[in-house]
Amino acid sequence: MAVNAAGSRLEDQWRDILAVHARTMCEIDRVLHPHGLGASDFEVLDILAAEAPAEGDLCRVQNLVGRVHLSQSALSRLIGRLEKDGLVERSVCREDRRGVWVALTRKGRDLHAEVLPIQRDALGRMLGG
Repeated sequence: MAVNAAGSRLEDQWRDILAVHARTMCEIDRVLHPHGLGASDFEVLDILAAEAPAEGDLCRVQNLVGRVHLSQSALSRLIGRLEKDGLVERSVCREDRRGVWVALTRKGRDLHAEVLPIQRDALGRMLGG
């Protein structure tokens, strides 16, 4: 019986975490939608801004795979959309033709800077910080 009670508590805790995540992602999607971004789009821009802080800095797409909660193919499609919108640029790694680099464009950096406070405010409201 104690095992079932402990398992039930863990299950409840897990569901609470998932619910907070879902509500937070929906709120970020809502507040970023007027800027043409979703939560996952912002996440990629935010990681790129941190990983490649100076204009012209590059980040390997492979470095993003473990940091965003998307499959590699979904991430590739997302980066393709961001590239189409002029927010990032992709290039092939000269040393390893299988590798792909991605960099924020000036437009991507400007949009990231514009929406960063909006996203952080949404996080604060949703997570109580």
